[in-house]
Amino acid sequence: MMLSLSHFLLFAFSQIATPGPANMIMLATGAKYGFRNAIPFVFGVIVGKQIIIWPIGFGLLLLNKEYPYIFIFFKYISAVYILWLAWRIATMRISAKISDNKAPGFFSGLIIHPLNPKAWALITTGFTNFVDPIAPIVYSTATIAVCLFCVQVICHPIWALFGEKIARLVSGSVYERYLMLFLAALTVIFVSLAIASS
Repeated sequence: MMLSLSHFLLFAFSQIATPGPANMIMLATGAKYGFRNAIPFVFGVIVGKQIIIWPIGFGLLLLNKEYPYIFIFFKYISAVYILWLAWRIATMRISAKISDNKAPGFFSGLIIHPLNPKAWALITTGFTNFVDPIAPIVYSTATIAVCLFCVQVICHPIWALFGEKIARLVSGSVYERYLMLFLAALTVIFVSLAIASS
């Protein structure tokens, strides 16, 4: 049983709606490929979070107590991957004309959250702060999974749409390079904060 479903939903919204590695990547994808073409990628990101919710709920945290080096290794490998994506954002140039290249698809989005330290921290915080330790594991995990899925379905497409709208405003202008550097810097900042707090 959740200790407070409404508090958890507020917490989830505060984490999912705010800038982070996944949101910056969705924003950049929407900017480069357009909102409609970014939807499979966005859906992959949403489903990708489910991949890490269920193992944590069913005891991955116990594995961490026995073999903490596995999580430390994964944390830094995932950070390197997200930083590589930040570099891609920084060097990307957007165009008001939708790219002819194929947009990243569902499977590209699927790996974002399993490699995102912010997602791991969000889910771990959800279990450790909003779930009664004696509650049934399946019920608690399903509740967190459904709550996060619902919040993501609302928030994540907005980032891709926002990216498309930004592209129309700054494409080809002097501000384009600064925008992409700013988005990349935000990604680096949020990865660093996620690593520091986890």
